[in-house]
Amino acid sequence: MVHERSSQPRLSPSSYEEGIRAVLAPRLAYFEAVARHEHVTRAAHELGVPQSTLSRAMVRLEQDLGVALFARRGRTVSLTPAGRTFLGSAERALAEVERAADSVRADADPTAGKVAFGFLHTMGSETVPALIRAFRADHPRVRFQLVQNYGEAMIERLRAGGLDLCLTSPVPDAPDLVARRLDEQRLRLVVPDDHRLASRRRIRLAEAADEAFVTLEPGYGLRRITDDLCAEAGFTPRVAFEGEEAETLRGLVAAGLGVALLPPPAVARPGVVELTVTAPRAAREIGVAWLDGHPDTPPVAAFKQFLLSRRGHLLPD
Repeated sequence: MVHERSSQPRLSPSSYEEGIRAVLAPRLAYFEAVARHEHVTRAAHELGVPQSTLSRAMVRLEQDLGVALFARRGRTVSLTPAGRTFLGSAERALAEVERAADSVRADADPTAGKVAFGFLHTMGSETVPALIRAFRADHPRVRFQLVQNYGEAMIERLRAGGLDLCLTSPVPDAPDLVARRLDEQRLRLVVPDDHRLASRRRIRLAEAADEAFVTLEPGYGLRRITDDLCAEAGFTPRVAFEGEEAETLRGLVAAGLGVALLPPPAVARPGVVELTVTAPRAAREIGVAWLDGHPDTPPVAAFKQFLLSRRGHLLPD
């Protein structure tokens, strides 16, 4: 069967791909209503538009597609084979738009919306669960999409729109971000329990200048802090192993493969001793960051204010 084709000019080949979405999108709901009612006047009444506007929109749609979608008898219409094919796709597209609208409305709901929240791996076992538990005492239905990653990756995801807020270290300083310092976490020099320094409680970092270090990979905030502290102590660390997760590094230290500067563990790990570093002052700042000028949904605004209210006591004692 050959579809009846309109004699009116269509979109040119060079502009077809760019223009077809703009041409079709505003008219899909019009088309679906006319096809469902098989009557232009009834469809116009449902849509709340003049019958003449709806008729012109359908004629333009056929002209732009270059295919007749309706067989007309006055204001009564019936779908052509091409129209039936197009209707199936139009209904699926409209249903998908409706699902998307329902989803974003649900995410913005003040009582049951969603917060996309990123945080460092070292915050995952204790700090973040405690924060969410405390927040949900007053907001029990708010949902969380949780993302664990290193700082630079979270900032990239924040800029791409995949996160609303992130807990990170060091606290970022960028013109497109807003960042607030929330707390400080002391770092310790972790050594094997049979190490020459294991009997000590405190140490100057310079005393570990000859040791092999296990560190996070370049790009991680804690790696940058480690390098900076060692430089302040007067040496460049001799890196034996690089990893992606602090507890893995602690395991490498327990195996006698080096020493590491790490935040305190959630649970004490056997096989290592954790020494207080007296000089230079070994600590990392923890902060929350978000995109400057980015509008917050009610649940995101509530959680942001909750985090800011925890300034100075974000981390477990």
